[in-house]
Amino acid sequence: MRPHRFLVLSLSLVLGPFCPLVQAQEATPQSARMSLTLDQAMTLALAQNRDVLVADKDRAKAEAQISEARSGALPTVTITANYTRNFYLPVLFIPPNTPFNPSSSTMAFEMGSDNAYGLGVQVSQALLNWKVGVALDIAHTYHDYTEQSYRATTQDVVLAVKKAFYGVMLARRLVEANRQGLDIVRANVENVRAQFRNGTAAEFDLLRAEVQLANTEPVLISAENNLVLATNGLKNLLAIPLETEIDVVGDFASDDLPRVVLDQGRRDALTGNPVIASLSFQESMLEKNISVERAGSFPTLNLIGAYQYQTQANTFKFNNYLWAKSLYVGINMAFPVFEGFKTSARIEQASIEREKIHEVRLKVEVGLRIQVQSCELRMAEARKRIEGQQRNIEQAEKAVRIAQTRYRSGVGTQLELLDAQVAMTRTKTNHAQAMYDFVVAKADWTNAVGQSR
Repeated sequence: MRPHRFLVLSLSLVLGPFCPLVQAQEATPQSARMSLTLDQAMTLALAQNRDVLVADKDRAKAEAQISEARSGALPTVTITANYTRNFYLPVLFIPPNTPFNPSSSTMAFEMGSDNAYGLGVQVSQALLNWKVGVALDIAHTYHDYTEQSYRATTQDVVLAVKKAFYGVMLARRLVEANRQGLDIVRANVENVRAQFRNGTAAEFDLLRAEVQLANTEPVLISAENNLVLATNGLKNLLAIPLETEIDVVGDFASDDLPRVVLDQGRRDALTGNPVIASLSFQESMLEKNISVERAGSFPTLNLIGAYQYQTQANTFKFNNYLWAKSLYVGINMAFPVFEGFKTSARIEQASIEREKIHEVRLKVEVGLRIQVQSCELRMAEARKRIEGQQRNIEQAEKAVRIAQTRYRSGVGTQLELLDAQVAMTRTKTNHAQAMYDFVVAKADWTNAVGQSR
């Protein structure tokens, strides 16, 4: 693989996920500009990232659901008002050959008036209802679940911001490495041109230098474009307009996590990870849902009462109406005896759903342990690459200086210089990639064990 193709591939693998988020925009001189550190970027994301805002709405919804569940234990009061116009009055049929109808034919007597009015108040208070208490308990559990979901969302957003921020820093490092390599190639072209004019260099050497320049320039352009793409991906996470120019402040920090922190993280992973906590709350809600379905076969007891104020008349002379009052208070009890096995079927379904989420939680717990171990291995592997590439950078830069001196002195060849330049660019690219891999693995580890930052 050619060196410049290697660099383009590295950029594409790292920055590719951000490409779909970007729209081409031309910066104007009036565009706003801001500088962001990693902490500032995370704080900004937690304040205005759209996923965080949606999760916060879910928390507010859970609060409302608690109020809704609590309403089942409170009385319900209903005020009714009605008016009826009887175009044909209702009738009462009296069978024949009775004391009230000695004739041989059925008689019909009209009842009521043309106009009927009614006002009333109905009250109902649950005295015994197993579903009300369980529903309130479920609502509180759901509120705890949304809190954990909100925490999981914020941690995922923080992780995404870290990776996007590090992606910008990596893209910036690669731009610098390729620009430095391009500067060496340009200086070499100028040097060969001067030698060619003086007759000390062959035309082949000049052509070779110009071809190398033509091959190197697109690599820098690609690196600069990827820097724009990575920056716009970060803007999207922070809900910043794409027209706003941002300067990422900071550099890779490759500090190792102390052994005591790693050990504590492994112990706290299952209890501190919000995804595991969310699944536990889901399992608890489904367990309570079984109780709700069982309550469908329990009796309910309600206190009921109503007050009515009604009248009927054939005219609209309200002052002459005769109003009648009625009031009653009673107790209503309902005891379901047989519902076609619906309750038992619903209990079975609820139990199956609880068992399913239990298996999912166990699966996620095992996957989390593997993820934590994977992150630690990735950090250790990246650390070794960083240490190796740091030594290689010094040697590669020294090799470029030696090759330049040898070529100017007529001892070395242009091929030596070009190979040294490519090796230096590749070494700096590998070092930047190793630094990026280390901080990303560290961010993944922090997220897996449930630490906020």
